[in-house]
Formats: sequence, structure tokens, C-alpha cells
Amino acid sequence: MRRLKIDIWAILSLTVPFFVYMMTLAPSVTFFDSGEFLTAIASLGSAHSPGYPLFLMFAKPFTWIPLGNIAFRINMATAFSSSLACLSVYFLTTSLLKDEHLVDDKRFSDFAVKASGFAAACSFSFTPRLWLQSNHDKPYPLLAFITAVIFYLLLKWRDHYKAGDERPAYVYVCTFLAGLSMGLHQTVVLLLPAWFLLIVLADWRMLTRIKELVLATAFAMFGFSVHLYLPLRATQNPLLNWGDSKTSSQFLWHFLRRGYPEELHARDLSLLWAQIKAFNVPREFSWMGAVLVLFALICLWRRQRDVVIAYLAGVAAFLLVIVGHFNATPDFIFLTEEFFTPLYLLSAMLVGVGLFHVLGYAVRNASLPVCYDLKVYVLVLILLFSLPVSLCAVNYYENDQHNNYIAFDYATNSLRSLPQDAVMFTWGDSGAFPLWYLQGVERMREDLDLPHTPHIVFDWYLDSMPRIFKDSNLRKFDIQYSAAEVGLRIAVNDLIDLRPVYVDFSTRYSITFSDYIPVQKGIVYRLMRVSEPRGLPDISVWENYNNRGILERISFLDLDTGKAILIYANSYLEAGEFLLSIDRFEDGMQMLNKAERISPQMKASKQQILMRYGKAR
Repeated sequence: MRRLKIDIWAILSLTVPFFVYMMTLAPSVTFFDSGEFLTAIASLGSAHSPGYPLFLMFAKPFTWIPLGNIAFRINMATAFSSSLACLSVYFLTTSLLKDEHLVDDKRFSDFAVKASGFAAACSFSFTPRLWLQSNHDKPYPLLAFITAVIFYLLLKWRDHYKAGDERPAYVYVCTFLAGLSMGLHQTVVLLLPAWFLLIVLADWRMLTRIKELVLATAFAMFGFSVHLYLPLRATQNPLLNWGDSKTSSQFLWHFLRRGYPEELHARDLSLLWAQIKAFNVPREFSWMGAVLVLFALICLWRRQRDVVIAYLAGVAAFLLVIVGHFNATPDFIFLTEEFFTPLYLLSAMLVGVGLFHVLGYAVRNASLPVCYDLKVYVLVLILLFSLPVSLCAVNYYENDQHNNYIAFDYATNSLRSLPQDAVMFTWGDSGAFPLWYLQGVERMREDLDLPHTPHIVFDWYLDSMPRIFKDSNLRKFDIQYSAAEVGLRIAVNDLIDLRPVYVDFSTRYSITFSDYIPVQKGIVYRLMRVSEPRGLPDISVWENYNNRGILERISFLDLDTGKAILIYANSYLEAGEFLLSIDRFEDGMQMLNKAERISPQMKASKQQILMRYGKAR
């Protein structure tokens, strides 16, 4: 019986990244899409368009692990998928280098190949983009892993074909995986030109074999059938049922992202350059890594130019569509940066190839002993791992989220501010999604209703909240293409005399309320009619707030985390100004000082307030 060989380098390529990711994993919900994905996964529902069915099903089993809260378990799922992506870098790199012979010593050459693959895997794992995605719920690492598997299988198919052994089953599996990965993100289609070129450069006659084309298409459609999850789960009315894809029209509305209308805008050269820079190999791998990628492309051109052509075709396709078609505004370019993760995985593979050839140059030009001893092996490891170790050292602090409770505390503080049976309208994904998770998954404050203002123009969303929208006047008007504030005013008028109505900070400063006065209560505001007596704001709510990461600097600060911190600072500033206006100087100064402590940039605003009330020193 053939003895099974254990590849310790492959095991390390999986476990080392996973260990580091677990050390820096977010402990709970974070901002952006996190709370929404968590809620959709926990309830096996549907996330925002196009639904992400494969990601939801992949992450769901992790919710059964008896460790931490549901958010932490799902974050583990992403850490694991990122580690799988790193493992695939190892296999891709060693596959490209398997026929390379560094020296006559086979043992040393095999060591160099596998060590280069491991170094490439670690380099990829410590890039800021993948590391950021690995720390909380994101579908892109899993997408990168599956696309890497497709590349690996196509390389295996190519090698068999060159050896005279045609194995179209490899291509069928690849088309199945390509269709399946549409359940992660639709940008997978941007890799089709690269895969197509890998096939036709090896065997262009495959395009003339109708039977194989039909089978490949059938397998792709079979993989795409993962999207049947959306209408099937919609019939069960899960907790989060974005788009309610029960009908074919609603499924297409959801899958084709028709809920996100695009407004055309002009593009100048500076915006074009900013969009192109979203794909930034030097930022991910350092300039040394970028040089290694270029060096690898030159080395591969001699023997495996189809790989070079496929990589460049992938880069071109991504840039043509993401930059040329999407045309993101400056504020949203950071969102398109996430789409390039599969390209960074292939770039990491090239980093490994480049490291190997640099090592070959060093070995051939060094006076090394005929028998390679331990010192030589150690020197090789130092050379290969100088890049991944430096990437880890540079990026560790900014990607360490193990103490990032800001989104969790922001949501719980908002819930603590609300009285029994209140309704609070939110505005913006980061303000709403953590609340969805806490209420829907962690079962906090189920007495409340928390409608998301931008969604109340859609019938499927009104259907999901029958307690407040069953007989709403919103159903009498076609406001789907109206501004969100139109729907908000109708909804508030329906509810203001029935239940306490609140808005979050973003809603408070996104809309001008002519018929109502927003009265501050911590970081939320109660809407009251102009004619109603307001009384004094309740400042005792501040005493019940958690302020982890607010009053002291934490390592990780993304865009919306920084906005949340500014919301706290502005809320304290607003409360302090009101207290000064009613001659509660000591309490007011405490609030103003906290605002400045949270955000030093509030110092100028604080001084203006003190001058206004004659309290400047």
C-alpha cells in the first residue's frame, strides 16, 4: 500500500494564517455590512443584492461552534476561508515551480520550492486587504479561494494535456465552480477571460467540440443553481429576507441589483487615476513585492507564458469593468478595492515564484558547500521570509481587531436610550445593521421596531415589518423612486401619536424636520411635535453607556468606526451646549471636556460654545 505523505508546508500555509487571524479577530459585530451578513447567516435568510447564498450557507455551520457569540463564530468562518485562500497560494506556487531545479541536490530543490510556496502564502495572508477581510464577515476571501482552485485545476488540466492525456473533466469541474462562485460575488465573471485564455492557449480545438462545450455549460448552470436558495428560503420568511425573492420578478430585481440606482457623474483625470489605484500591488505587498511580481512574470514568460497572459488579462478585465464601467465616486472607491482580492491572490503566487528565482540567482552565485548544511537552510528561510515577516510587522497593528467593540457598543448604547415599545428610524448601513444583529440574533430589546429609512420605499421591506407598516399610508403611494425622506415623513405621521418615535444621529442630521423637533437623548433623538412641551433632555442615559475604544485609541479604525467616534463627540458637545444654556455649568463642562477627549478636533467648537455663553477662559 502506498504510504500517505503529509506535506508539513501545506499544513503551515493553512494554520499559520489562521492562528494570526484568530489573534486579531473581531470579537463581535463590526460596521459596514457586518450586522446584516451576521443576521442573514444566523437566520439563513438573504443578504443585500445579489444575496450571497453560497457565503451564507458556508458560514452557517460555524454558528454551531460553542465558542463566543454568534458574531465571533461567523467571523471565524471568514478567518478560515482566508486561510484556505492562503493554502491555495501555496499549491499554485508549488505547481508553477514543480519542474524547476534550483541545484542538483533534489532534496534542497524541493525544500526551496515548498518554502517559496509557504512564503507566498504568508505574504498573501499579511496583506492589508486580505487581513482586513479575514477579521470579520466577508465573502471575498472565499471567492478568492474558489477562483484559485479553478486556476489550479486548469493548470493540472494543461499539464495532462501536454502529456497527451486529455481530461476534460477538469474543465467541467472548473465551470461548475465558476457558476457556484456566482453565489459569492458577481465579479467572478471578470476572471472568465483569464480562464478562457488558459484553455485556448493549450488547446484551441476545444472550442470546436460541441459535446464538451455543452457539458461545460451544463456544469456551469448546475453550479449557478445555488441561487435557488434565495426563492426557497424566501418562502419561509426568514428573519432577514432582503428582496423577498419569492417570484421571478423579485428574484431578478434582487440578483440584478435593481435596488441600487446609479447616477451618472463626470470623471476627470484625477478621479480616473484614483480609481485605477484601487488595484495597488505595492500597497499590498510593498514595493519589493511588486518588483518580485514583475520579476516572476519575466521568468515565467520563457516557459509558461500562458500563465503570464492569463494574469494580465485578469488585471485588464478587472480594471476595464471596475474602473471603466463602475466609475465609483471618490467616497466609494474604497468599496471597489475589495473586489481585487482574487487578483491579489494571483499576485501572491507570483511573489512566491519571484522569491524562488531570486533564491536561485543567489545560490548559483554564492560559494556554498557541495553538501547543504543547516546553516544554508536557515539562510534560505531568512531570505524567503524577510518579506512576509516585514508585512506582518507593518500591518499587524492596523488590522488587530481583537478589542474592537465600537460597533457593538454603539448599537447597545442606542438600544439603552430607547423607552419601552419605541420606534427608531435609522439612516445608513452602519447605523442600522448592528442593531439588526443585536435584536434579531442576540435577541436584545425585541419590544422595539427599528425601520431602516432608505428601505421603507420598498414593498418587500414593508411586508417584513407588519407591526408598524401593515396599514401604513406608505402603501397608498408609489414612492419607490422618491427620496427616502418622503417615506420617512409619511411613516412618522402614521406613528407619532401611537408610539414614541426616535431617530438616530445620522437621520437627525440628514433631514430637516419642519413639523417636529428632535430632542436629544444620548446619541439618539426623540421626535416631538412643535406644539408639545419638551422638558429637559435626559442626560442620565450617558451613565449607562459603554465607551470601549471611544475614550481611548484602539488599533483598528475604518471609515465608519471613525464616524461613530465623531458621533459620540458631537453628541457630547451638543449635550454640553444645552446644559450651559440652562446654567448647569459644571455638568456642561464635563460633557464638553468629554467631547474634546474623544476627538481633539472638537477643541475649537468647544471654545466657540464657551465664548457664546461667556464662559471662555
